[in-house]
Amino acid sequence: MDYFTLWLHQIKTPISAISLLMQRDTKSLFSHQMEQELVQIENYTHMALNYLKIEQSGSDLDFVQVSLDRVIKETVKKSSILFIYKHIQLDYQEIDKSVLSDEKWLKVLVEQIVSNSLKYTPEGGKIKIYMSPTTEDQLIIEDTGIGIRSEDLPRIFERGYSGFNGRIHEKSTGLGLFLSQEITKRLGHGMSIESTVGKGTKVMIDLARTSLIKEY
Repeated sequence: MDYFTLWLHQIKTPISAISLLMQRDTKSLFSHQMEQELVQIENYTHMALNYLKIEQSGSDLDFVQVSLDRVIKETVKKSSILFIYKHIQLDYQEIDKSVLSDEKWLKVLVEQIVSNSLKYTPEGGKIKIYMSPTTEDQLIIEDTGIGIRSEDLPRIFERGYSGFNGRIHEKSTGLGLFLSQEITKRLGHGMSIESTVGKGTKVMIDLARTSLIKEY
């Protein structure tokens, strides 16, 4: 754990260096593609670092009233390059709602779900972010991606389980949804997923507070 924590902090230096070089050389034939790949590298690095943090953390949570719009806007801005270059439409209007949560970890959770949607939504697809019209305090992130097989759905939150899509497309570490589920447990929230192959996936994050799971 100490070694990988050190490695993850060290890898940030060459990532920053590559980013600076790309900013200086904007005329490169493959600059757009390199920008997309750099965003993906940063996303994977942050996911691994957050995985280590959630495994090691105990009560490192700070519950305050968190603006969902601020969390969503910062997440979308961080992934804007992928939205633009993959021509993925974003359907989101301001929610004007706050919830009691830990802002840092809630942001990691939303980032992870949006990252998954971007990863598995083909060019020209759509991602919709909105509050449930029927369930109070339920944030929904819905995409028009490749979907998840019904036989894989019961196991998608298992650590290391990538399912059929992960094996075919070689894009899945099997950690993303596991990490997302662990975060929701720590925050006292809930999460469920509905999906249809070829039509898309809907992730429902229940932000109403339930009993907290604390580990020391």
